Amino acid sequence: MNKPAKNEDIRLMAQNQVVDPSTYDEDYFERGVQTQKSGYQNYSWLPELTIKMAHHLVQLLPIKHGEKVLDFGCAKGFLVKALRLLDVDAYGVDVSEYAIDRVDPQVRGLCTRISGPQDPRCFNRDYDWMVSKDVFEHLTEAQLTELLQLARGRVKHMFAAIPIGKDDSKGFIIPEYDRDITHVTMEPLHWWMELFQKNGWNVDSATHSFRGVKDSWTAAWPHGNAFFVVSRR
Repeated sequence: MNKPAKNEDIRLMAQNQVVDPSTYDEDYFERGVQTQKSGYQNYSWLPELTIKMAHHLVQLLPIKHGEKVLDFGCAKGFLVKALRLLDVDAYGVDVSEYAIDRVDPQVRGLCTRISGPQDPRCFNRDYDWMVSKDVFEHLTEAQLTELLQLARGRVKHMFAAIPIGKDDSKGFIIPEYDRDITHVTMEPLHWWMELFQKNGWNVDSATHSFRGVKDSWTAAWPHGNAFFVVSRR
């Protein structure tokens, strides 16, 4: 009798496979641990973390007054809300119908559901910055290539926080990230640098920490994430 596949077996079998957007449903965001879909649990607004993150992004990137920012993979729009509380002209896009239908009321209408980076609504205006936290690992290499090439036409600078994979690409440095079945790209830091560069982006910085962003993860796993600041060529 065949044993049921474990969560990590499902993820490895699906590595580099396109994720159906319908996967990002209520179970994914609200009951991810119980359903073995993700590490999310009752995904909600945490101002003490999100406003802090937005503050440091504005200060350290820096995001200047009057610049437009796109949160690619905005989910329920919490970072968009935090940036707007700091007077940043921020917008968001996401593929999850469930998340976009439940966008925070303060930014409803500023966050849009898209089918993917090729969707005309994704880059329907010019942006000074695109920020993307814990999103790129959900995309295949082909999708990432498409995203980076399309973004070059409408985005000047990009900030991406990405969980880093082991050198053998068979899992993440931080074991908890292996629990998310939609994590299909797990690569080491140098792979990500090469991906940006070959798709027309200069890597201005690539570090394992960025103040205010994923601080608790960085403290526990100093090399488990990478934070990229890139500019289009």
